[in-house]
Amino acid sequence: MSQLTQTELETLRKVIGEHGMIVNKLEAYAEQAQDPEFKSMLQFDAEDARNAKQQLMSFLQ
Repeated sequence: MSQLTQTELETLRKVIGEHGMIVNKLEAYAEQAQDPEFKSMLQFDAEDARNAKQQLMSFLQ
């Protein structure tokens, strides 16, 4: 893998942090959801965001 520039590294860290925030918010919304279908959708989306965050973190290694 090629070396990341400082700007790319900063952007990557920002995006990773934003994905973490999305995961936290979706999980919090899912906890409060009354509708089982909506709750399931939020949990699924939280897992997708978590996976995307992990994939982005792999670029830091």
